[in-house]
Amino acid sequence: MKNFIITVILAFFTHAFYAQNAFDKFDGQDDVTSVIVNKKMFDIMSKVKVDPSDKETQQYMNLIKKLDNLKVFTTKNSKIEADMKLSADKYIKTANLEELMRINDSGKNVKIYVKSGATDTKIKELFMFIDGAKNEDTVLLSLTGNFDLNEIAVLTDKMKLPGGTDLKKASKGKK
Repeated sequence: MKNFIITVILAFFTHAFYAQNAFDKFDGQDDVTSVIVNKKMFDIMSKVKVDPSDKETQQYMNLIKKLDNLKVFTTKNSKIEADMKLSADKYIKTANLEELMRINDSGKNVKIYVKSGATDTKIKELFMFIDGAKNEDTVLLSLTGNFDLNEIAVLTDKMKLPGGTDLKKASKGKK
């Protein structure tokens, strides 16, 4: 029994470690644009004073209090795109994610997955992979925290995230 518990604990920590570092290899690579925002930055951003009458900004401030990490990697390099696709496919299979939606539009393939929280609209992780079409970026995005899917439109508007239009479609699609 003791060995079983140790094995379960090790498996959990290995999975958690992999989830945090699955895409870090793309950070700092030539031909890859990286945006990484950690919990500390979200905490600092949430303390900014805003006009109480500005409801949209107030919604945004409430949302960022719920976020832990944002990682976005973009590239047009075909070799890196292939590596991103392999990494994304492997992560999707091992991270216990649920497919939210897929879009295929003029050669651009968008896949959006979530790891659900306490309710259907509560999200622990939102994962998006955009397999870029001709002359478009391939985008890998991971957003973790404890937030509501319906709040994503506010985030995409304020942070101007790559794939924001697709994320808005996803937030409208799942209520």
